[in-house]
Amino acid sequence: MAGQRKGLPTPSHIIAQKRGIPERFLLKVLKPLVSAGLLYSVKGPHGGYRLARPAADISMLDVLEAVDGPIRGHAPTGHDDPRHPLNRKLAHVCDETAEQIRKLLGKVKLTDLAVRD
Repeated sequence: MAGQRKGLPTPSHIIAQKRGIPERFLLKVLKPLVSAGLLYSVKGPHGGYRLARPAADISMLDVLEAVDGPIRGHAPTGHDDPRHPLNRKLAHVCDETAEQIRKLLGKVKLTDLAVRD
């Protein structure tokens, strides 16, 4: 959609066809993007989906977190006690890693990935 002409909605069956994915699966992905305010769903015979704001203002972090939820560090625990030094160290490493990933994904905008149709 970032490569489409500005403001024109694209029907879900066209998106699915161009990307080679089942439309039912696509609709499950589009729904949370609409809920997160990244897409508008336009009803009617000339309806479809369009970006809710410019592609340059939407990051990969926005998209991934809208679909999968917040990116967080999940540390495996080696002991039952969360205060155990090993658990605290693992949690710190995983939290730091998640924050770095969030920063990197936040820098990648849809315009960086857009393919003009």
